[in-house]
Formats: sequence, structure tokens, C-alpha cells
Amino acid sequence: MSTATAYSIPAANESRATRLVTVTLPSLAAAGSQLCTELESANLLYFPQTPFAISDSDREVLLGQKQTSAAYHKNVAYRPAENRVTGLDKSESVEAEKLRAILKNYSDNAAKFLAELLPPYAGKWKLDFASYRPIEERGRPARVHARNDLPHVDAFPTRPTNGDRILRLFTNINPAQNRVWITAPPFVSIAPYFAKTVGLPPQRGDGPLSKIFRSIGRSLKLPAMRRSPYDHFMHQMHNAMKEDTAFQQSAETQRWEFPPNSTWIVLTDCVSHAVLEGQYALEQTFIISRRAMVQPQLSPLAILESLAGYPLTNSI
Repeated sequence: MSTATAYSIPAANESRATRLVTVTLPSLAAAGSQLCTELESANLLYFPQTPFAISDSDREVLLGQKQTSAAYHKNVAYRPAENRVTGLDKSESVEAEKLRAILKNYSDNAAKFLAELLPPYAGKWKLDFASYRPIEERGRPARVHARNDLPHVDAFPTRPTNGDRILRLFTNINPAQNRVWITAPPFVSIAPYFAKTVGLPPQRGDGPLSKIFRSIGRSLKLPAMRRSPYDHFMHQMHNAMKEDTAFQQSAETQRWEFPPNSTWIVLTDCVSHAVLEGQYALEQTFIISRRAMVQPQLSPLAILESLAGYPLTNSI
């Protein structure tokens, strides 16, 4: 995409700035639908203290990981469906087993807590990867599309969602350092701009031949074949946001600092976000069914289909 097009900042009545919603445990009993609405409105749910236990022994192991280790990628990932970790050298099997057990415990506790916190979503999600990020974000070298410090919305190129939502729960386990984020205008405000610069995908053909090709792609589990027009656009938008210097320089941002032992929850497919500073963070991703949304008209899928005028998901 060209970066020559000037980014036009949304007018005040068009922009919906992200808010931080502080949640206290005594308020959870009757809060479920309202908290879902806050998330779907591109706000952050914030817990000053992590609402489930992470043992001192687990923290000690995690904080002992060295960011300079050549064996690490930018994070260690736990895959619940396979009960294994990735991001470590094959020679570190003992360390991998320790991290697998720790991340599994974090994943289990996060899922149990979220089911209690957000009943409308409970049982209507796919438990995606948990991850540990031991590397300092400030100054971390990375290619443009992999940079965390440039505002973007999330899209997973190898794990298409077909319009389902990406919800992520983060925990800062650093004992002394805040994890620093910025947010830019949310999806509802910037979608028209990127729909124009990226270009909405064409309407998917429903002819017999198209259906046969898609069926073959799904049976072979080929991500490119399984990717819906929605997923195709969201992946392009993720990259375009990071490439677009006009957007990166002109978009109004808000700064958030998450202290040690705090937790926050975000629908990262609608919140434009970036990480500027911080080391040692845990995260659990959930893919929430779009049919579980309390305010479905606020979803990126609904916004894009309104702009396009035709469906952008694969039939199920």
C-alpha cells in the first residue's frame, strides 16, 4: 500500500477514544454483560491486582529466563490443544517442561476466571495460545510487521477467525517495571480510512467451483484457503497500519502504564494498541464466537460488512 495518502484524524464526534475501566472483585457478581459491552466498545478492563494466583515458585522460574538467550523467539508460546510449548531450543527439554507446566497453569486459571467474569462469552470460545514475553520491548529489533511498538489491530495470518473476536488477557509479572502501552483511535474510527487505502476484498463467489476449492482447502487445513475475505482484510490492515507513516505520526494516542502484578483484558481486533516498554509479561488469547457478542453491531466484521455491502465470512 502507498503511504502517500494523508491520514485524516477522525472528527471528535466520529472518534471513540479507548477508556480504562477499573474492575474490583466485589463488583463481579452482576457485571458480566456490562463488562462485555465495555470490551466491545473498545475499552480496556483493568485489574490493579491480578485476580488469580501465580505462585512465587512459578514467578521465580519465569523471571529467571534470560532475554539474551539465542534460544528464544520474542516469546514462548503454550498451545493448549497440543499441550506443548514453542519458542525454545530443542536442547532445552527440561526447561521446556517447566515452562509448559507454568503456562498451562496460567492458561487454566485465566480461562476459569474469564468464564466467571464474562458469562455471555463462557463456553463460546476457543482457547488459543498462552505466551510469555521475557524480552524488553523498548528498542527490541524487529521487522516492521513484527514490531509491537507501532499501533495496530490484531489478526493472525495462520489462525483465521472468520469474524470471531480476538480477546487477550495480559499480566505484568515484572516485580518493579510498568508495562507501557499506547492506544490509537479504535477500529470503528479508522476502518473507513483503511478500507479505502487497503481496499475491501471482493465479494466471494458462491459458484460450485469456488465452493469445491474452498472445501478442498479446509480439508487440507491450508490457512490461505481457509481464510475468509474478512481475515484477508484484517491481515492486510494489520500490516498497513504499521507501514503507514502518516497514520503512525498523526493518529492521536493515549498512554497507559500497567504496574507490576496488574492484569488487563482487551479485544485486540478493535483496539489499536502498541507496547512501548516492559519486560516479563504473560498473556492468554481467546477466540470468542461472534455469535456471543452483546453488541454485535460494534464488531469489526459488522463494521466492514456495512462498508462493503456484502458478507465477508465463509459459510459454516
